[in-house]
Amino acid sequence: MSAERTVVIVGAGAAGLWCAERLARSCGAGTDVLVLEKTPRTGTKILASGGTRCNVTTTLGPDEAARLFGKKGERFLRHGFRTLTPLDVRERFEGWGVALEEAPLQKVFPRSGNARDVRDALEAAARGAGARVELGAPVQGVGRDGDRWRVDLEDGMTLGCDALVLAAGGMSYPGTGTTGDGYAWLRDLGLEVVDPVPALVPLTSPDGWVRDLTGIAWQGGDLVLEDRSSGRATRLGQRRRPLLFTHHGLSGPGAMDLSHHVARAAGEAPLDMVVRFDAFPDLDRDAIRAALIEASGLAGNPRLQRALAGTPMGPMPKRLFAAFAGASGLDPEVGVAGLAKSARHDLVEALKGLEIPVDGTLGFEHAEVTAGGLALRHVSPRSMNVNGYAGLFVIGELLDVDGPIGGLSFQAAFATAELCAEALAT
Repeated sequence: MSAERTVVIVGAGAAGLWCAERLARSCGAGTDVLVLEKTPRTGTKILASGGTRCNVTTTLGPDEAARLFGKKGERFLRHGFRTLTPLDVRERFEGWGVALEEAPLQKVFPRSGNARDVRDALEAAARGAGARVELGAPVQGVGRDGDRWRVDLEDGMTLGCDALVLAAGGMSYPGTGTTGDGYAWLRDLGLEVVDPVPALVPLTSPDGWVRDLTGIAWQGGDLVLEDRSSGRATRLGQRRRPLLFTHHGLSGPGAMDLSHHVARAAGEAPLDMVVRFDAFPDLDRDAIRAALIEASGLAGNPRLQRALAGTPMGPMPKRLFAAFAGASGLDPEVGVAGLAKSARHDLVEALKGLEIPVDGTLGFEHAEVTAGGLALRHVSPRSMNVNGYAGLFVIGELLDVDGPIGGLSFQAAFATAELCAEALAT
């Protein structure tokens, strides 16, 4: 007996596979769930995520996690994150046989450290629930034929369906197949698409001294991104996360979490942005000043960098200290007894707000996610149905939501997929 209706899901990534499993399991044989994937395998981007470890979700609660997407993203995702909480995601994967473990910075990884276990569990769950997955089936376009949706394949075939779910992903890591195909389909339907830009991507700096710090990581700093193109400093974002200096500029969660602001402004001349780096956010200026004064009394007049290791600030890599000293007009080899009051003031200010110029990002090739996508005003936050387009749903990275590093993007993909499947099942 044929199914009563057909649902086509375009994209066999995190959102598409999750939706397929939930829908097929809820509806059974009454609904034919077909997943179309243009590449030769499912979940290619899953395999590349988290350094091939795949940070599947966060240890944060649903409301706290939603807030990290900004006011607009929080409003849109709040219901989804409460419907499918991060804890629910963890329990689902555990039920599929994927043991998970928590990691620093609110991260959750498969205990095996292998992203393939996550991808395999999602694919097996979808197929096991009855969903059909067709690989090597690129979609050329979508449209409406009467009261049904039409999917045009690149090989010339056309498929009809009662409901269409677009989960084709954004433009990050284009080598995995996410080349932004879905944006053109949405625009062709007359929908607004916020221009996509790379997010969670390393930043570039024009200054050689920044690149000279390549390989240095700092764990406990606070980063503030400022736009100064208007002649005054406008704060665009702030993150307290690890920072890594690279031969291009800045990387690590702290810098990458701020990168979508830089990417959005890139191309607008002139781009005048700085990251203000507070190396010791838990120490105020008075505490640092007191530590410097106390160190000045050490016997033997040791070099300042060495003396600071015994203060609450602790040790600092030699090259990094030289950068702070240089910003203060100090000789990096200065002894603690030779630090004048004015120089001490300048060093405190540098340690609490070293200005690092940035002039761009490394682009989509190095971006973990995409910022931009289908404007949220078009989508119901409770069902993922596109308003005014009965039977059309958009989930995952195609939506104009993006969050920081830490499993938040996967959480958003799973939650939007869950709401979509629930809506289709009812």
